[in-house]
Amino acid sequence: MGFREDVKRIKALANENRLLIMLALQHGKKCGCDLLEELNITQPTLSHHMKILAGSGLVDYYKEGRWMYYSISADGVKEFRKMVGSYARCDCELDASVSCGCKEKK
Repeated sequence: MGFREDVKRIKALANENRLLIMLALQHGKKCGCDLLEELNITQPTLSHHMKILAGSGLVDYYKEGRWMYYSISADGVKEFRKMVGSYARCDCELDASVSCGCKEKK
């Protein structure tokens, strides 16, 4: 993945409603109708945020009848954690010759 894809995934979580959606989905698959009620948002607002979350790979979805069902993507979350870890680390973790001082701060 490149920087543009990484930014897309980071931006997907940089919104209060999308964070609330992710928290709501931690308990398992949910119908869009349940998310609307639980989060007290409108259907267009939910659609907008789900498009961003699904586009980032963090959420999976499928349609059953007239309702959409959403769940956290295990693969998407795994990739997100890997991506964040690639930025949120120090070179001393991989190379003992690097003397940055971060280990001394612990």
